[in-house]
Amino acid sequence: MTTQKMITPTAAHRLRSLAMYTLMMLALIACQPSSIQFAKEINGDFQNWGHYGGDAGNSHYSTLTEINTRNVANLDLAWSYHSAKNEAISATSELQINTIIVNGILYGRNPKYNVFALQADTGKEVWTRPTNTDPVGLSFMRGLSYWQNKHNQQQRILFTTSHHLLAIDANTGQTITDFGDNGKVDLRAGLGRDVNKISVYAPSPGVIFEDLIIIGTAVNETFGAAPGDIRAYSTVTGALVWTFHTLPHEGEVGYDTWPEEHWRTGGGANAWAGLSVDVGRGVVYVPTGSATPDFNGSTREGDNLFANSILALNAKTGERIWHYQTVHHDLWDRDLSSAPTLATLHSDGEKKDVVVQASKQGVLYLLDRDSGKPIFPIEEVATPASPINGEYASPTQPRVTLPEPFTRQAFTPDMITDINSAAYDYVKKQYDAAAPFAYFRPPGIQPSILFPGFYGGANWGGGAYDPATNLYYINAMEDANLINMVPLELSVNSDSDQGKLVFKQHCGGCHGDQLQGFYPYAPALADINLRGNKQDAIAIVNAGKGRMMPFNYLSEKERSNVVDYVFALSASLSNSEDEHGTAKPSAPSSPAASAVSSDINRLEMQTTYVFGGYAPFTDERYYPAVKPPWGTLNAINLVTGKRQWQVPLGEYAELTAEGIAPTGTRNYGGPVVTAGGLLIIAASSDEKLRIFDKSSGQLLWQYQLPSAGYATPSTYQINGKQYIVISCGGGKLGTAAGDQYLAFALPSAAK
Repeated sequence: MTTQKMITPTAAHRLRSLAMYTLMMLALIACQPSSIQFAKEINGDFQNWGHYGGDAGNSHYSTLTEINTRNVANLDLAWSYHSAKNEAISATSELQINTIIVNGILYGRNPKYNVFALQADTGKEVWTRPTNTDPVGLSFMRGLSYWQNKHNQQQRILFTTSHHLLAIDANTGQTITDFGDNGKVDLRAGLGRDVNKISVYAPSPGVIFEDLIIIGTAVNETFGAAPGDIRAYSTVTGALVWTFHTLPHEGEVGYDTWPEEHWRTGGGANAWAGLSVDVGRGVVYVPTGSATPDFNGSTREGDNLFANSILALNAKTGERIWHYQTVHHDLWDRDLSSAPTLATLHSDGEKKDVVVQASKQGVLYLLDRDSGKPIFPIEEVATPASPINGEYASPTQPRVTLPEPFTRQAFTPDMITDINSAAYDYVKKQYDAAAPFAYFRPPGIQPSILFPGFYGGANWGGGAYDPATNLYYINAMEDANLINMVPLELSVNSDSDQGKLVFKQHCGGCHGDQLQGFYPYAPALADINLRGNKQDAIAIVNAGKGRMMPFNYLSEKERSNVVDYVFALSASLSNSEDEHGTAKPSAPSSPAASAVSSDINRLEMQTTYVFGGYAPFTDERYYPAVKPPWGTLNAINLVTGKRQWQVPLGEYAELTAEGIAPTGTRNYGGPVVTAGGLLIIAASSDEKLRIFDKSSGQLLWQYQLPSAGYATPSTYQINGKQYIVISCGGGKLGTAAGDQYLAFALPSAAK
């Protein structure tokens, strides 16, 4: 008896796809195509969205045209997916996934760090799997990587959780047990440090080149941080194949831009924002961040290569081809905060391959892809010296002339917010108390204005490039911060002073010098003595929690001392006011109070300067101190260097009700541009998905999401039908965390 196996429509579709793939491969073999052509055909000529950012060059571009300017008003919800399956979601969850779609299957993650696969046309779950590792502290999720071998015999999803790189079967979700150690690789290994005393994680997915996954990491931003090595691992075995030292070792290029032997103890210069790869050239392009500690450069005199640099590395070997440094000796946390975009400019019948790097400074670095030389002049201009005794500051910094900036580049008195007189007066007092704004003014004891602020300008969402028009699209924030350093006179022999120093160096920047917290990113700890216990607090310092990375490199004594200091300070603050807010008499001296008292005998004193904290420069309602717009969407012509248009992105309902025109909001996540004339973006804190006309910036369509979409959308096509999908993770800018994925398409009658 012969048993026939029923072939479902989905299975039939896959068989047809396999047959088409086989024919295509035979044709490709006959034509002996280049590696670029091979990769392009495998990825379906953008019918899929097979990479973080759309393609290996991070263009955020799609050739799809079914949804276009003429019919986008008819766009409707096609499906939605609750990835957490009604489980409770942590308030600190930040689901920022740019989904990948390959052969009709959508891959994403949920707030519990699980990976899932859906039928991309219906949202029906195919499988979901746990990550096979426990999250440790902070572990943002922004994407995944898809790899298949040359003969399409293996398909894998590679992703990270905490300090692990993991691999699973793309068809089943099952762990690849012969990858690394039973399916995972410890990213802390191989950095030349004790793996139990460093913290690393990778918020952005690695890029695939042949049988390699190339990846950077995020690290702590204070003393004791791990180095930011760029590394390539085998997608087959998980073995480490090559390493590039961003803190150069002796004998390597850049070693003389640091103090001698700094690589042994220094940290940072890491690529947390993602990478891009030119498959044809075999080159990976890497944007790096600042060296650590972020705001104190006294222990790292010099220009500090390869921090704050765009690197071109041989993707096979990790060998440096060229570099361009955007900030010398960073004292402002001016990380290069998004994966670069690889673009080909078309002008007067000529083509030019370039790297486009957006920055927190609100400017684009446009470099030749082969040489790293700027396409437009970049000047070295004199900058102020540091007012801090013993601090080093570079005497010059690069300044972009073109392309035109996409944010304002100075904060002058006429730019103080004018949304109402109360806001103006509140901001003016802070403005007058700050040092006058200057380009790359080093932080001093007097607060100075950092504009754009710590988060940009541009951030990790990056931009989108349209090869048909040479236009590059980027969303931005115009939000300022106040930055300063605080002198501490401490005894080197005092446990209580050591606890204070550890707190000021590692914790105060987020939690505040009076434990007031940093809204909306770090919680207040002013009442920690009433609601917590020291054992739990020490465990959190060691392992991390929520957005907080582990501080496991602190000694046991340092962890104990800093927790003692925090609890003593909390008790002191609690005793300073009664229930009516009236100041109480000073409490009698006690062992706890001595931790926050300066009235102790010191045998040996030292003065240390610590970062004063991520202070927002805002009005009394937390709106930015500068005149609107505060969030924008920009189109820049990369051939001329001129900005073509700018529009506000998002609005605050409270201000709209007061009669104030849309100001734009703070925003995270990137845009997507299509051949159908559309610019698609969520990102804004008003929790909407918007679609604009890419030629003019005119708003064509918008949708109220269940939670904010702090992610880059994806667009793809199945059986001739185009979809747009966005992950709605929320969890930033005071918005609630979410778990849904929403997909949109045209109703059949509206095509």
